[in-house]
Amino acid sequence: MQILLKRARSQAGVTLLEAMVSMSIMGIVASMAAANMTEARRVIQSDNAMRAVMAELNSARDMAVMQRRNMEVQFVGGNWVRVVRHEAPGIVTTIVRSVALEGNAAFSLVPGVPDTPDAFGNGAAVAFGVAQTVMFGTDGSLIDGNGNPLNGTIFLAIASQPKSVRAVTVLGTTGRIRGYRWFGTAWNRV
Repeated sequence: MQILLKRARSQAGVTLLEAMVSMSIMGIVASMAAANMTEARRVIQSDNAMRAVMAELNSARDMAVMQRRNMEVQFVGGNWVRVVRHEAPGIVTTIVRSVALEGNAAFSLVPGVPDTPDAFGNGAAVAFGVAQTVMFGTDGSLIDGNGNPLNGTIFLAIASQPKSVRAVTVLGTTGRIRGYRWFGTAWNRV
């Protein structure tokens, strides 16, 4: 009988101290995971904004080639990308798409962040030199309002998030679009 009583006591469970230590460890691990998730979420939001701009530029380029119409790309209100089709030489235009950047991302220059390796300029958040109009021509090249090839860079960031800086560059003669991430010391091509 005594053997049965001893066995029952040894299988009774964990002590209060053991339970508290286990809960403390789980709390520490959970808080570390939450901190990493916040950082990961910011990186994902920044990447999504960059990819949205790249997708709109690629879409405008493809439509210009397929529809044989110039497709103007406008960067409106700090976080909107608008694609406008020029129907015929002159004033007739049609707004094809308007897309807002999500996750508080906006066209923005961050102090201390240099130009991308493509070196198209960083005088403004949307840097296409002095061009007033930026569009893809029917051959897929990026041109200004006079039909001259145009290189440029669009800088993106989430306010007060230093690791959120992204850039999209466009090579005018070919219409090649590239994305870049800023990691604090250098640009990395996506």
